[in-house]
Amino acid sequence: MQTPISIPSILFGLVLACITYLYGVDSRFAPKNGDEYPYTHIVRMTNASDAWLPLQSEMIGIKNTKPPLLFWQGMLSSEHGNAWSLFNLRWPSLVYTALTTLLIVLSAVAMSKNLSAGVLAGVIWLAFFNTYRYGRPYLAEPPEIFWLSLPFFLLLIVGKRLADSRFLFPLITGFAFGCALLYKSVAYIVPACLVLSLWYWQWRDRRVMECIQRDLLKVISIGLIALGLFALWFVLDPDPLAIWNEFVIGENAGKFAARNTSYLKDFVWGGDSVGMLLVTGVANAGFLTFAVFNLFYLAIRDRKPMSTEEKLLWIWIAVFFIIFSLPSQRSGRYLLPIMPAIAILLAIHWQQLNRWTLWIGLVLQGIVLVALAWLSWNIYLWSYPVWHWFLLLGAIGIVLAGLVQTRFTKTATLLACFLTMLSLSSSIMPLDGVAGRFDTKTITALQGKTVWFPCDFRAKDEEYRFLIPGAEIKGYPASEAKNLTQLANRYAYFAVQAPVNTKFAPCPDCEVIGERLEMRARHSSDEIKAMLLGQVSDNLFVKEYIVFAPFNIGKDTSTEKDACR
Repeated sequence: MQTPISIPSILFGLVLACITYLYGVDSRFAPKNGDEYPYTHIVRMTNASDAWLPLQSEMIGIKNTKPPLLFWQGMLSSEHGNAWSLFNLRWPSLVYTALTTLLIVLSAVAMSKNLSAGVLAGVIWLAFFNTYRYGRPYLAEPPEIFWLSLPFFLLLIVGKRLADSRFLFPLITGFAFGCALLYKSVAYIVPACLVLSLWYWQWRDRRVMECIQRDLLKVISIGLIALGLFALWFVLDPDPLAIWNEFVIGENAGKFAARNTSYLKDFVWGGDSVGMLLVTGVANAGFLTFAVFNLFYLAIRDRKPMSTEEKLLWIWIAVFFIIFSLPSQRSGRYLLPIMPAIAILLAIHWQQLNRWTLWIGLVLQGIVLVALAWLSWNIYLWSYPVWHWFLLLGAIGIVLAGLVQTRFTKTATLLACFLTMLSLSSSIMPLDGVAGRFDTKTITALQGKTVWFPCDFRAKDEEYRFLIPGAEIKGYPASEAKNLTQLANRYAYFAVQAPVNTKFAPCPDCEVIGERLEMRARHSSDEIKAMLLGQVSDNLFVKEYIVFAPFNIGKDTSTEKDACR
């Protein structure tokens, strides 16, 4: 098989991918999902309980939100709280993402008999924006994708003879699926076993009776092993009824309840429709979204000469899409486990992809890069290092070269994916430095003190605990963050936010003991217009001050609701 990307370009893309994924992995502003806050909270509280089970949480209704393996992973990587940092919570996600990438490479090599195509598949998988977004933070997706995909990767690498195994493969697969269930959800056993059954059926030349006689018992055994591992959660947890109510009924069965009007209407129309699931599922590919749609077209057009291995990958994709279209709550996030299969198929058909679909991706990348350059230029609160500007200029140059030189379009698209993600991280880099942190003197002064911070997301206080280790953090509604008078009448230590271009005057008898820059998340239409006109720093950022109101010392705030809970 020939690929239109040279081996040096592919290897350079792989090196660039490694740099992109490692850079800023411990950043508070790394692209992520908001679930990282509650997961971090559960790990911290369970660590404090000095027991593995039951899982602990101060959030009502969010304790058994996920099976325990994810939280046990966080407990181990943070050394039971003794090495409490974002990096220590997140590095296992990087390991899982790397292992998945390796298996993608080996599977694509086995299918194509071409090393460059295999490495290309791995690079494509890493170039998907949602691989970057979900593959680095402390979330369930990296281990879930690895364990769900492992048996299918092994079958692609070793071949049909592994599927004929009566003991080894069912044991490995049952264990792998069981780990996936213990990381994310018992519901994954349905599409996983269905895909496996259809793979057996495909290998038996679609002879149903032969498949039943030779493979049905193996699939049942795999399902029972996986469910048996998952059931250990109920056996080991002292409160299995809470698991049933919160996880099985609330977290899983609740997804079948009508979201808006009726199940049927939601199925065909609106944000939870099947059509939207298709769009958001494909959009997991980020700037390669239109290339994936092109891949779908090629699969329909060339379905007859398709190889057996490609048919198996399409079965994998179709089954997961169909199964996850059944709940009322439909999200492209649930289709992340099929993205490795899509990456392999893209690599195999890379030469057949229409350059216009990748050209669109380049245009979108160019828009993002120009926007980042414009924002960086208009942020006067700090100075960027020289390499940040070289990164932006180099990325824009590669985008332009890909648009002008058609022979370079496909290579440029992949390289620009990583350069765009890297530029995004470097653009907010100063906030992870001195400008966005409280100094040592402030942190020392707040040891053991209760400090109230603005909170706009459940468990957002966990982020502040990384900023001020040793302080007791509580949250008040973020809408009150600029109301100095109101906050000063309630708390002894609190954070208040003010515009960066005004001189902050604390309340009478109050003392400012620390300050830092913070990036705002929500803006009014007037503020957005002002930023478009170049007034970026005044509207995108705020100064956050820690204020000490000594006259509130001893005031009882125990009855006040914590907005982060």
